[in-house]
Amino acid sequence: MLKFKPLAIIFWQKMGFWTLLEGFLLFANALAILNEDRFLAPRGWTMAEVMGPRRNTLKGQVIGLIHACQFLRLPLILFNIITIMVKLITG
Repeated sequence: MLKFKPLAIIFWQKMGFWTLLEGFLLFANALAILNEDRFLAPRGWTMAEVMGPRRNTLKGQVIGLIHACQFLRLPLILFNIITIMVKLITG
């Protein structure tokens, strides 16, 4: 008699550390391309609006993460190049 594993268990067994790192890299890329003037400012998500004691709120922390990703674009580009090279070599 065959036993079938649930799809969620199969998915987590196939997902390794490298896949997790790729996911974080894609998330950082998504945050880095957000334009402050066109996208963030109309929604009230600028650093000027969360200065002072409001910086420790969840919204302030998320805005800080977005600005950190935008500030570190050069290392992000290098990580993207390294990831592409590894994927080309290993398949």
